[in-house]
Amino acid sequence: MSSAVVITCSTRAASGVYPDRSGPVIVEALRSWGFETGEPIVVPDGPEVEEALTAAVAAGPDLVLTTGGTGLTPTDGTPEATMRVIDRPVPGIAEAIRAAGVAAGVPAAMLSRGVAGMAGATLVVNLPGSTGGVRDGLTVLEPVVAHAVSQMRGGDH
Repeated sequence: MSSAVVITCSTRAASGVYPDRSGPVIVEALRSWGFETGEPIVVPDGPEVEEALTAAVAAGPDLVLTTGGTGLTPTDGTPEATMRVIDRPVPGIAEAIRAAGVAAGVPAAMLSRGVAGMAGATLVVNLPGSTGGVRDGLTVLEPVVAHAVSQMRGGDH
């Protein structure tokens, strides 16, 4: 069985201002796709994002999905933290996620700075923080994630 880690990057959710709504949506989807995953890890924007990503990748899951911290605000640093953790970018995934959001009628989806790439044999993908953006991103990922995991494990094309 494939394994996954979900990280919610939100200062307000981490401090209890409001509950994490996007992380649980991702966990539910991953479990329905056959991934073994725990509850979301919720961290504030800032250095904790890179620390959580590094720890998650070190645990050796097939997939790490983040939600939040991909916008234009001064504290949105999830893409930069992700770029420091990955060693091989997979830009088509992030491009497709942005395109799906725009196609779904959300022009602001093009402002997401989310990235995707491989950290060793783990695929890391940034999803937006909104539940709608997460759902659009999951729609993009669902038909390709099993193939991506197979490829990273050395499977045939």
